[in-house]
Amino acid sequence: MPTEILMPALSPTMEEGTLAKWLVKEGDTVSSGDLLAEIETDKATMEFEAVDEGVIGKILVTEGSENVKVNTAIAVLLEEGESADDIGAAPAAAPAAKAVAAPEAAAAPAAKAEVTSAPSAPQASDGTRIFASPLARRIAADKGVDLSAITGSGPKGRIVKADVEGTTAGASAPAASAAAPAASAAPAAAPAPMASGPAADAVKRMYEDRAYEEIPLNGMRKTIAARLTEAKQSIPHFYLRRDIRLDALLKFRGELNAQLEARGVKLSVNDFIIKACALALQAVPAANAVWAGDRVLQLTPSDVAVAVAIEGGLFTPVLKDAEMKSLSALSAEMKDLAARARDRKLAPHEYQGGSFAISNLGMFGIDNFDAVINPPHGAILAVGAGVKKPVVGKDGALEVATVMSVTLSVDHRVIDGALGAELLKHIVDNLENPIAMLA
Repeated sequence: MPTEILMPALSPTMEEGTLAKWLVKEGDTVSSGDLLAEIETDKATMEFEAVDEGVIGKILVTEGSENVKVNTAIAVLLEEGESADDIGAAPAAAPAAKAVAAPEAAAAPAAKAEVTSAPSAPQASDGTRIFASPLARRIAADKGVDLSAITGSGPKGRIVKADVEGTTAGASAPAASAAAPAASAAPAAAPAPMASGPAADAVKRMYEDRAYEEIPLNGMRKTIAARLTEAKQSIPHFYLRRDIRLDALLKFRGELNAQLEARGVKLSVNDFIIKACALALQAVPAANAVWAGDRVLQLTPSDVAVAVAIEGGLFTPVLKDAEMKSLSALSAEMKDLAARARDRKLAPHEYQGGSFAISNLGMFGIDNFDAVINPPHGAILAVGAGVKKPVVGKDGALEVATVMSVTLSVDHRVIDGALGAELLKHIVDNLENPIAMLA
């Protein structure tokens, strides 16, 4: 029977996306792993792969359709022996997925009896979504199989047809009921809504006698607005500031770049900052942590995120295991991530995660600033420009030095004041004694 291909959730936070481009057309035969379409999320444009084999019987959502909700039917896949006649008139209602004016229509595409919709996306006992193909969900529903007990073999662990065909009802069903918290009888009160400022109509009335251009928010801008509002309203920030003398680092960097020129490697100050922060997180492991709602997760590796400005927003690609990598490896990886971030070609796993972030505005001439923590990170380092200043040397004499001001924004739920100060001290020591970072 025909199977609906649903709008995929390409990241844990994705709720809707834009169907940018179809890579197949009606009548094409596809196999598991074949590319079907390009989907724009709030952060990137990603390719969507087929998880079942068959023939594209009908495309329900046209290219360029915006605000297509996750799990909305976007096409119909025909199995062997089926034809377009088996679909009936079901696809007629699907273009409502464009749904800028009426998004509720996208969430409930109509279907004739001839098209059997797959059951809605199942959830594990902890509420997380189980990723399974529509055909796998339908087979599991017919057999009474618990999908949470199955390990998927499809792309990114997705459960596909082959994973459920040989299973029987009740097999390996997890005993989740025993873990149900006793507190469920007394649900917590819903949190008070966060302040969001005056409504759009009220603001527009203030400026009705002034000329202006109304610019709709794209997905990235909406996400940035929501996450940073949440961060400033829910995270107890505190700030630690230090000045760092860069003269030794600049001299060492110049010597290294001269030796690496033949290899086409040119290290930036930011590469040294990434390495310094990664090593500092290893020296102060209690600060290498994130907030997880009702607990703190302390990471073992140093996964350092770096803010990259792009048109209309920013990405924070993550350099994983940064403490283990050489300066030249960090430099090459950062250049690659930054280039793909500007083209919006990063995969979710490349910009999600990490425990610590760096935001460097020194190249714009900013002396110092306070950065907003990107949840669930425990801290973020705001980096200013290196500026020549008069300083008092160790012998008490006045001298000129290149000084960089940094501010460490810290989540007090994760890192206390003394611990944050210790982390910042190690960052400063690493940057003022750069040769030691190579030991």
